[in-house]
Amino acid sequence: MTSDDSFYWDPYDPRFTADPYPTYRRLRDDAPLYHNEKYDFYAVSRYADMDRGLPDWQTFSSARGNILEFVKAGIELPPGTLIFEDPEIHDIHRRLLVRVFTPRRIAELEPKVREFCVRTLDPLVGLDRFDLAAEVGAQMPMRVIGMLFGIPEADLPALRDSADESLRTEAGGQMDLKEGAILSNEMFGDYIDWRMKNPSDDLMTQLLTTEFEDENGERRTLTRDEVLTYVTVVAGAGNETTGRLIAWIGSVLAQNPDQRQELVDDPSLITNAVEEVLRLEGPGPYIARHVTRDVEFHGRTVPEGSAMMFIVASANRDERRYPDPDRFDIHRSIGQHMGFGVGIHYCLGAALARLEGRVALEEMLRRWPRWDVDWDNAKLAQTSTVRGWETLPLVLG
Repeated sequence: MTSDDSFYWDPYDPRFTADPYPTYRRLRDDAPLYHNEKYDFYAVSRYADMDRGLPDWQTFSSARGNILEFVKAGIELPPGTLIFEDPEIHDIHRRLLVRVFTPRRIAELEPKVREFCVRTLDPLVGLDRFDLAAEVGAQMPMRVIGMLFGIPEADLPALRDSADESLRTEAGGQMDLKEGAILSNEMFGDYIDWRMKNPSDDLMTQLLTTEFEDENGERRTLTRDEVLTYVTVVAGAGNETTGRLIAWIGSVLAQNPDQRQELVDDPSLITNAVEEVLRLEGPGPYIARHVTRDVEFHGRTVPEGSAMMFIVASANRDERRYPDPDRFDIHRSIGQHMGFGVGIHYCLGAALARLEGRVALEEMLRRWPRWDVDWDNAKLAQTSTVRGWETLPLVLG
């Protein structure tokens, strides 16, 4: 299949951005192990292959990153980049960050998230349209990160723009890894320096002062650079993906007005509706890994040293797992979808993303039970890490 020039897929090709799903179906059916010769990586697309491969960190390592450009570049990443680490160092760093995302802390954020939605959406009432991606999707996630770490609200727009810029690519292009800018946002550094001199009861202070036992058995606190890496990773991982989720909620429900009305009539269905959006149009379509030893898929060998792409967006529409998988169904029994990964690298911020999506949808439906999308002026974009709406003009009814 890999030598058939009539069949081609890669994560950078803008031809696949609008509707990649027919191609994913063909991958699942005809090339469940696919090799891209241009960029020299392998890809699997079935749910069962994600379920087998992603938890197997011994074979599919994160030590070179979880983005294809990182895996192929083989660059050394700073300690504390836990999404780019394997045990046992991963486990040490993850235990430190788990305290940021405890169920109690997430629950405590809900009133603040709702207050932000109210302040954002109320001024839009009475308008005949607004851009959901710009007004809510681009604003809420970084505001919530600021709530977590105690960062002043006035500093957040610049931080958001900086985080977005490090992840952005042009159509068909790859991420620029020069100087590792994606992992060292010095704008956070200024705030860390200030907080070191002005401790508080916020999570930033907790990261700076909590003692732990490192991989060498030494009890210590995190260094400034380690805290900077932690905060940059959390902000970068959660900002663009969650913003895209909110816009996907708006677009998918515009395409399914009958089910949207069900949510208006019975808001208890909203939680599962957000989960179904995550399955159907998850903003993070791929997870990359470095292959540490020869491994077999579908009767063929993936050699040690290869780059492997797990196409989680394809797994979430695998008919072997979900009946009628291309249909949006707020009543679907979803179970474990792959939108947040699986295994030791399951997304730390999953509960936070779900909270933001649910609260945003609840507050939207309270104000606008109906809306359409100006599709001619909507813009869909994709990088090697995220896929979603850059602009999504809602026409309000």
